[in-house]
Amino acid sequence: MRRDGRGRGVSVAAATALVCALGLSAVPETAYAAPGEPGPAPGPGGGADGGATGGQSLEEVHQEVDGLYRKAESATDAYNLAREKQARQEKAILKIARAVVKAQKEMAGLRKRAGAMARAQYRGGGMPAEARLFLNGDPGEFLDGVTLARKGEKATHGLIGRLERTQAALDRYADSASLEWERLDRSRAKKAAAKKEILGKLARAQRLESRLAKDERERLRQLEEGKARGAQAKWLDTGILRELGSGATAMGGRAVDFARAQLGKNYVWGAVGPDTYDCSGLTQRAWSAAGRAIPRTSQEQWRLLPKVSTKAMRPGDLIIYFRDASHVGMYVGSGAMIHAPRPGRQVTVAGAGSMPILGVVRPDAR
Repeated sequence: MRRDGRGRGVSVAAATALVCALGLSAVPETAYAAPGEPGPAPGPGGGADGGATGGQSLEEVHQEVDGLYRKAESATDAYNLAREKQARQEKAILKIARAVVKAQKEMAGLRKRAGAMARAQYRGGGMPAEARLFLNGDPGEFLDGVTLARKGEKATHGLIGRLERTQAALDRYADSASLEWERLDRSRAKKAAAKKEILGKLARAQRLESRLAKDERERLRQLEEGKARGAQAKWLDTGILRELGSGATAMGGRAVDFARAQLGKNYVWGAVGPDTYDCSGLTQRAWSAAGRAIPRTSQEQWRLLPKVSTKAMRPGDLIIYFRDASHVGMYVGSGAMIHAPRPGRQVTVAGAGSMPILGVVRPDAR
């Protein structure tokens, strides 16, 4: 690190931004062991961490719990996407059903007209109209009859054509409905599988945490925060703060204001407010409040929204985390972001670099 005045200034700015980003005072060092180092003396329960962790170090518990929550969050994206697809497919099936009813009514009317034409021909003795015309001795009536016959023939052909087209439409609707039902079944199956995976991962993580004593749970929280602070400090040491934008657009500012108003609300998987949120539910609702509709899941937000350079990031932009785009937060300035972290946590301010950044998207990009 540089030791000149500029280097000290950057370090001070980084430290200030770090405190602002985390919203925390420095947490004292705790007694848990670093990987590969001897741990503290056994607690009352007999284990190195008080016996509640089943022989695992607190670091190992942290890694397992964090991994389970990350996998559950990734599965939550799959669940939300399947739920959205299911809703769209249900609407498509309803639209097809309405079109079928309309076509069936039209078919009934066409068949009624075709029956009337058949009865009229029967009353005429079954003789073709052309033959009856030639037997007519009145030239005037003959010419009038030719005109009427041509109109009748055109009407007959038109009726037959409409009958054929309507029947073809009904056949297409039947095929489309069958296809949509198959898609709907697949979406339901994916949604059910994702929900099962989520609940399993969440239950496993919660069992691990519930076995911890109260002081161990606090140390686990401190361990998480310490890792986040370390990652944030490393990110700030790159000088990124000199590059980042500080001014939000009017729409971006409204999104940030909404996100700030949700601070302290609980994370609940699949929730989109107003009382609880998951990570992408929070960002979606914030931008909806700002007047811009964005996709529901963090993976879809990453895939579909305009991407910008991390160095060009400004308040209101969404930061997508991890290689699978399974987490998202909203940049709010000064190296900080707001996000809904995971079950058991609340919507909070954190360092924008406290997790591995995949990229940045800008909902109001033009």
